[in-house]
Amino acid sequence: MDIDEWWGHVRRAREAAGDRADDRDAPDDPLPDALTDVLAALEPEAIVDFAVTAGEVTDSAYRWPLWNAAYLIEGGCGDDGFMDFRDGLALLGREVFTRAVADPDSLADLPVVARMSRGESGWIGYESLEGPAKRAYARAGGAADGFGAAVEAADRVRIRAGEPGGETWEAEDADATRRHLPRLAVLFLD
Repeated sequence: MDIDEWWGHVRRAREAAGDRADDRDAPDDPLPDALTDVLAALEPEAIVDFAVTAGEVTDSAYRWPLWNAAYLIEGGCGDDGFMDFRDGLALLGREVFTRAVADPDSLADLPVVARMSRGESGWIGYESLEGPAKRAYARAGGAADGFGAAVEAADRVRIRAGEPGGETWEAEDADATRRHLPRLAVLFLD
């Protein structure tokens, strides 16, 4: 799937979710269902392509500086948590995602991050972009048990990075974090 088309599906889902599209913490979060609805209008093969491209998009965010930003924002962040963080970051839309990958400190601009820094409710992460795609695949007439196999077959050629890219530092080193993520450090450390 073309990357512009992929981001277009996310944009349409965000538009359908309206002003509640930026926080995954709400128990009645409308964005996953909106994404399922957008994808269910596609052919099953296109939904598989969406899932494969989602992996490519979130893999592009597999970077140490972003992981350390997630660690700071969430008060800790392991492997699974960072996968969830990257999936949720993609749901925030192309502009926010691209800016955060290039400059993780830009996450300080997000209202949900500001709320989290004050100990209020909020969440960026999302369990898996595969969930809405899988539900949409079944609604679009794909074999109920065939989604995983279809994605695996379509995704065989992608090479995944063994280690995150970018410069790393000890996430619990407050001085290093202040140097690398000064705006987030003001919110979470100072």
